[in-house]
Order: sequence, then C-alpha cells, then structure tokens
Amino acid sequence: MPKTRVVVVDDSALVRSLLSEIINRQPDMECVGAAADPLVAREMIRNLNPDVITLDVEMPRMDGIDFLAKLMRLRPMPVVMVSTLTERGADVTMRALELGAVDFVAKPKIGISDGMRTLSDEITDKIRVASRARISRLAPGPSHGPSATSHAEPHHRPPAHSPSLGRVSTEKLIFIGASTGGTEATREVLMALPPDSPGILITQHMPAGFTRSYSARLNSLCRIAVKEASDGERVLPGHAYIAPGGLHLSVERSGANYIARVTDGDPVNRHKPSVEVLFQSAARVAGRNAVGIMLTGMGADGARAMKEMRDAGAYNVAQDEASCVVFGMPREAINAGACHEVLPLKRIADHLMEHLRSTAGMSTNRV
Repeated sequence: MPKTRVVVVDDSALVRSLLSEIINRQPDMECVGAAADPLVAREMIRNLNPDVITLDVEMPRMDGIDFLAKLMRLRPMPVVMVSTLTERGADVTMRALELGAVDFVAKPKIGISDGMRTLSDEITDKIRVASRARISRLAPGPSHGPSATSHAEPHHRPPAHSPSLGRVSTEKLIFIGASTGGTEATREVLMALPPDSPGILITQHMPAGFTRSYSARLNSLCRIAVKEASDGERVLPGHAYIAPGGLHLSVERSGANYIARVTDGDPVNRHKPSVEVLFQSAARVAGRNAVGIMLTGMGADGARAMKEMRDAGAYNVAQDEASCVVFGMPREAINAGACHEVLPLKRIADHLMEHLRSTAGMSTNRV
C-alpha cells in the first residue's frame, strides 16, 4: 500500500519540524517536503505531486487564503488548514473551508511543541480523511476571489419560497448532523430554507472557539437567523441553533415549547458535540415532529440515534455519496435503515420543504 505523501506549508520552522516528525512517525504517510511560504510550496507541489497539503493560514509573501483560492482553482487537492485558535484565526478558517479546504486543526497559542504532539492523532486522522476526500474545483468568480469577505452581498440570498408552511413551522423541528465537509454542506441547506422554516438544531463536529464565527457567517448569508445555541433558550421557527464547539446540544420540551439544552459531559463516539446526543433527544422529545438530515462526515456518529428517530416516527434524509466530501456518516445512517431518502446536497432543502408542505396540507385537512 503506497504511503500518503504530504507537503507541509508553514512559516514557523518549529511547526514545520514538528508536523514533519508527526507525519513521518505514521506507517501509512510521509512528509515529502516542507515549505516556509506559498511560493516555495507552489514549486514543491509541482515537483513532488503530494496527496495532501497542510497549510498555515497566516504567512509572509502570500497568505494561506490567497494561496488556497489559487490552488483550488488551478490544481484542486486535499488541504488541511493549520490555524491559530483566535477570533481572527476562526474567521479565516471558515473562509478556508468555504474555498474547499477539507478540514482544519487549531494549533495552540502557547506551548507549541507539547501542544502539537498532543494533537498528533487529530492531525494524522485528518490527513488520512483528506487523502480520501472528494475534492471539487473552485469556480472562478467574485464570491470566491481572494478579496472576498465572509459577509454575503444581498444577491447571494436565494429567492423566496412559497407557499407558506403555516402551522407546521411551529409543530416540526429539523435536526442536522455533519462532520468533515459539513460546514459548507450545512450552509448550502440553510441558505435554501425560507424564513418561516421550522426551528433547526445542528451538531457540526467543531472545536471550541470556532462555532461563534461559523454561526455569524451563516447568519449573514441566510434568510433564517443562525446563532450558537445557548442553554435553556426557546427554539423558534425561522431560527437555526448550532452546538457550541466542545459542548453537547440536545432538545427538551417545556410545556408547548421546545428548549435547547447545551451541556458539558464526556465525548460520545469520540465527539463533543456529538450528533448521537442531538438525534437521541430528537427521537425522545420530538418523535414524529422531527425531521433528520445526515450530511457529509467521517465515521458513524449519529447513525444509531437516527434509526431511533425513524422508529419514533421522524422523517429522515441522508446526503448521497456523489455530493459528499466524505460519505462515512451518511453511509452508516443508510446502512442502519435510518433514512427515507438519499439525495444530492442541492436537492435536500427543496425536498424537505415539499415534504413539510404536504404534512401541513394533511394537518389543515384535519382541522
């Protein structure tokens, strides 16, 4: 079995050395080159033809985002970003994922040597996933150019859906689970939803410090309101609530209202937040009023709980293999018998709205 060939791009000699050492300790991968800036990296990529690149966000001569935008237009390949755990680092990382980076690792601000060694399993796991990810070429255009910001111009907003969903908006809840590739897949689904959509709860595997920036970015792009979930808040129609990184999100009932629960606790399926935790609460609390969506991601987190949702009367959809960056989580949900439909990403939102409108029609007939 050939080894995964990795080029490390980072302006810190220490980080280049640590990453090279971590990669070379793995039996299934090797660091074939390390570059201090993107211009050197460009030549290395041309000459060494690596399978995966690790790319620092902030570098001299050309920053990582400009380099990534050019790379994904001209020679798309799997990229794992290595970003600093700061607010600016989080904003830039979200931009990198939008441009097509497969995933990111947040490097510590202090104690780099010990911190990077502690992250070695996460780094090598993400390189393995990236080496198998489905990468698509970035289309040229103003929204993807290096000068683009994370805020949407009004013309990015999709046209309004009609007719209205009516009472179904307050009766139903939508639950979304996603991991690798999921930040952009979730964005695509949410941007297509109407302002009167049912309340949405989302667990996206993401570390602490990044979900606030991610929520703010989605809020600027969507016609629904998007925010990081807060413990005890009421789940409202036309709003999406994202599990804060490093905490679990679930739903509870309080009288006629649904309430978001944000809790600490042990990782579930090695994840915190975990899709399993959210989907189990959906099965228990929302039952037949739940709609489940499983998007791109590595592993099996949430598959069993999604089957519990279906058994409790929920309607469930999984993203199809062709449109996933990584098909792991949807595949496991499908294999568990949890899904009613398997759909391309671009069709999921419209299909859900059609399904909900048909439900609304049925409930109005009974009144």
